[in-house]
Amino acid sequence: MSKKIEDLEEVLGYKFKNNKLLIEALTHKSHKQPYDNERLEFLGDAVLDLIVGEYLFFKFPKSDEGSLSKIRASLVNEDGFEKLARSIGLGQHIYLSNAEENNGGREKASLLSNAFEAVMGAIYLESGLERVREIAIALIEKNHPDISLDSLFRDFKTTLQELTQARFGETPEYIVVASRGPDHKKEFEVAVIIENKEYARAVGKSKKIAQQEAAAVAVKLLKEAK
Repeated sequence: MSKKIEDLEEVLGYKFKNNKLLIEALTHKSHKQPYDNERLEFLGDAVLDLIVGEYLFFKFPKSDEGSLSKIRASLVNEDGFEKLARSIGLGQHIYLSNAEENNGGREKASLLSNAFEAVMGAIYLESGLERVREIAIALIEKNHPDISLDSLFRDFKTTLQELTQARFGETPEYIVVASRGPDHKKEFEVAVIIENKEYARAVGKSKKIAQQEAAAVAVKLLKEAK
């Protein structure tokens, strides 16, 4: 690795008592060790989901469940965690195989997101929920200075439906074309169909997120073609 683990700890503001735990959190399965970061990633995902949910619950006391869920979905996803991972330079610390590194592994959104979740899971195991909360929320607030429904979550499905009804007189159709990964880390690939033609595809951690991503691409294409 190009930088020492101490540099990562300094950016996080957290010193690991057990370096082996941090190394496990930074080890991609391609590195072919007896351990990798997938179990810690699973744990970190659940911990971050709770922390962000609690944070939003108290930050927006007048928001309903639907709005809170939408804001959380905009923060607790691959794009959100990739952004946080990049902000702490996590990619340069991950242990990868030469093949994965040559394939641009340190820049892959999924790999960065998973490693971030794993590091948060490792901190949780070592120091508990409150310490992870401090670190994660500080990073989220630094990278998202304006946390609100308007700034984080644009409902592209609604925008696309308005566009297609005005232009074609019909509503878009969303089809799940593939699903991949273990149950706890499922990814869905969704296509958006307009006038029996596929306009866009996207992948997300849930069908709803994939639909929104596909709708966003379709909206852009339709506006450009106007």
